[in-house]
Amino acid sequence: MMRTFRAVLGLFLLATLVACSSPSKIKTYDGPPVTQVVIKKAERKMYLFINDTQVLKTYDVGLGNEPVGPKRFEGDGRTPEGVYFVDRFNPDSRYYLSVGISYPNAQDSARAGALGMSAGGDIFIHGRGPEGNALVKQRRDWTAGCIAVKDKEVEDIYAMLRPGVPIVIYP
Repeated sequence: MMRTFRAVLGLFLLATLVACSSPSKIKTYDGPPVTQVVIKKAERKMYLFINDTQVLKTYDVGLGNEPVGPKRFEGDGRTPEGVYFVDRFNPDSRYYLSVGISYPNAQDSARAGALGMSAGGDIFIHGRGPEGNALVKQRRDWTAGCIAVKDKEVEDIYAMLRPGVPIVIYP
């Protein structure tokens, strides 16, 4: 009898701990599928589209610390321009959550190669994370070439996007 009481009490305490724990940053999304992401660098805006014609959500973004012009090579601080695709998801990102962009494409690699440089990689849509929260107070465009949004916004973006969704980045 005492054993049963302890088991029930243990389960109750475990359930209480689980209920009080912080909610997961990984959300679920059951709305219409996002079919395209458009980023307009000059406007510092990102648009998520459904059916490639209807804007579902709009976000203010921060860009690379050298935001004007296409990314030329690794380390130039520029955000790429062109057509890419969602290619990976990182739930343990240094910048809260991140969605990978398929940079570099063949044109990017050729451009960097012509300069004798590497095109680089690891371009993401991500949150601010602890470092970005301090940096964004100093300048809006603070990343090494990624697209940054608020942490709460990247939770939604992370949930809404799927691998293969096109990302078009305009100047």
